[in-house]
Amino acid sequence: MLTRRHIIRLPAIAALASPAMALAEQAPDHTSIITTARLALQRHRAQVIQMDRIGIADFSQPSSRPRFHILDVNSGRLHSVLVAHGKGSDPAHTGWLKSFSNLPGSEATSKGAFLTADAYTGKHGWSRRLAGLDPDNSNAFSRAIVIHSAWYVNEDMARAGKLGRSQGCFAFSKKDHTAIMDLLGPGSLIISAIADTKRPQFT
Repeated sequence: MLTRRHIIRLPAIAALASPAMALAEQAPDHTSIITTARLALQRHRAQVIQMDRIGIADFSQPSSRPRFHILDVNSGRLHSVLVAHGKGSDPAHTGWLKSFSNLPGSEATSKGAFLTADAYTGKHGWSRRLAGLDPDNSNAFSRAIVIHSAWYVNEDMARAGKLGRSQGCFAFSKKDHTAIMDLLGPGSLIISAIADTKRPQFT
């Protein structure tokens, strides 16, 4: 379970549009996923420290597309990067997430709202722990679902058609990883969802 010792306040971090991040501007048609994110922020606001931005993983898109979005809550602007999904969510390695799971050992991506926690250095280098805030991702902390960088996430692989797969973690390219770690510091909200144009999720 996430405790206060896992949540620390960061000093001022780089501006959202920092050139170090090299984030690609995404087309503006993300109404459903933005609504999902804003509703989740309202639902979990008592636990969220960083209120000015939200990480949104839209797994309705294939892994070859920049489907992890940083939402500037005040301006509504999105900036997007590549992110891998879990092996258990795509057993045939098609490049598309087929299912979510919260089960230990599933190596699958979970859906729901996550709260970022402390950073540490592990087998994937500098990483950040995550705590699940919803029933669909309540095992995230014990499953060691984290933010980390991975060799199998890069633009060359995306151009070839698909990224590699994680063990359920949010895995980013080495190029984007540091900025993601800084922008989504302790106490930030991350949403893992499939965009639904008919109705928002987590309501």
